[in-house]
Amino acid sequence: MRWQGREESSRVEDRRGVRGKGVVGIGGLGIVVLIVYTLMGGNPADLLQVIEGAPQQQTTQPYQESPEEERLRKFSSVVLRETELVWADIFSRNGHRYQEPTLVIYSGQVQSGCGLASSGVGPFYCPRDQRIYVDLSFYRELQHRFKAPGDFAMAYVLAHEVGHHVQHQLGILEKVQALRSRMSQEEYNTYSVRLEHLAGVWACHVRNKGLLEQGDVEEAMAAASAVGDDAIQKQMRGHVQPETFTHGTSRQRMEWFMKGFRAGDLSQGDTFSQ
Repeated sequence: MRWQGREESSRVEDRRGVRGKGVVGIGGLGIVVLIVYTLMGGNPADLLQVIEGAPQQQTTQPYQESPEEERLRKFSSVVLRETELVWADIFSRNGHRYQEPTLVIYSGQVQSGCGLASSGVGPFYCPRDQRIYVDLSFYRELQHRFKAPGDFAMAYVLAHEVGHHVQHQLGILEKVQALRSRMSQEEYNTYSVRLEHLAGVWACHVRNKGLLEQGDVEEAMAAASAVGDDAIQKQMRGHVQPETFTHGTSRQRMEWFMKGFRAGDLSQGDTFSQ
């Protein structure tokens, strides 16, 4: 992705160096489960509400970022700005006003509006405070654990989280939660893969701006494929159980990403009627 020198977002909050006392830690298998839950389309903010406690005392100390962290921070800020521009334009053309989310960059642990979190949660969106939380170390997990390298794989993750915010702005999150008890698992899965459609819509607009480089779409597709229910189950269990799928297969996620990428708008995004 051609991102160097482009405008960064003004809605980035750097909380690295902020430490909370008594933050709930998530270790071992819990980290893997939450990372997988995140990448499969789930929003860890839902899980954080279960362990939410009283506000914790926080201390602040200077944080010295490495050159690699600086690059990732700036890259994330540019990607966020590109999502702001794209979704503001799409919302405006449909008679709505887009309210941008805030990106919170943290290291190790963070207090969100949805509860306490450690970096093992992975990137997540909290609808209570309309913030996206990212520990930059997650990008290494994406590259090494999930075999999805490349800067546009990272951009895909952020676009996916922004998709949660777009759904919140459109009232879809609330609608789905209200209907969840009456939905079949298959119907709920179609809601999850819709996030891939939104990420694809954004990628289409980035391409039209001339910002994509050769191989970028393949990087996003590789990330989408790596976190399908079937791929995750095969990696963790050695076999696949289709009846337990919760967020869509690799094929479904790639298909919905490409639907959005080809359409460039929300015209094909009504997954509930297809």
